[in-house]
Amino acid sequence: MTQGNIHGNDFDDAAEPELFSALLRPHRALSRTGFFVLMGFICTVSFAAGLTFLLMGAWPVLGFFGLDALAIWWAFRVNYRRGDATEEITVTPSEIRVRRVSHRGHVVEWVLNPLWVQLDQVSHPEFGIEQLYLVSRGRRVSIARFLGAEEKASFVKALIAALQAAKRGPTYNPL
Repeated sequence: MTQGNIHGNDFDDAAEPELFSALLRPHRALSRTGFFVLMGFICTVSFAAGLTFLLMGAWPVLGFFGLDALAIWWAFRVNYRRGDATEEITVTPSEIRVRRVSHRGHVVEWVLNPLWVQLDQVSHPEFGIEQLYLVSRGRRVSIARFLGAEEKASFVKALIAALQAAKRGPTYNPL
């Protein structure tokens, strides 16, 4: 049984407080049950329409209706697989960490100093915020790509508050 570092300092530096933390995931329009209901409906309609054409003598159309249903199933499968991607953004007084995990499990991570970071946004007058970037020392990291315009506006407010708190520095309460 291992109990860690017994001889060393058991009181390592306290972990920095998180000023902001967000785990973002792509939106899923359908639940698993909804997907099966939709695919059942599509297959039923495709089979009925294909059978109608088969009875009229246009037998190849039945196969095309089957291919359509298969293509829709494949598109949803790809969509669900890509829905496993995540983006985690954490702000502490000394760093901003952006950790992006692709749907295949590939991890990319950026660590930025909050004192040097600026939040850049691309907005459209009609649609609102379209893209968000963290900009620091020539690096430009796209963030919150999964969010809609209204969600991005709320996200920006919380992130700006965290960046301002990080730039003020830690506050210590001696009591």
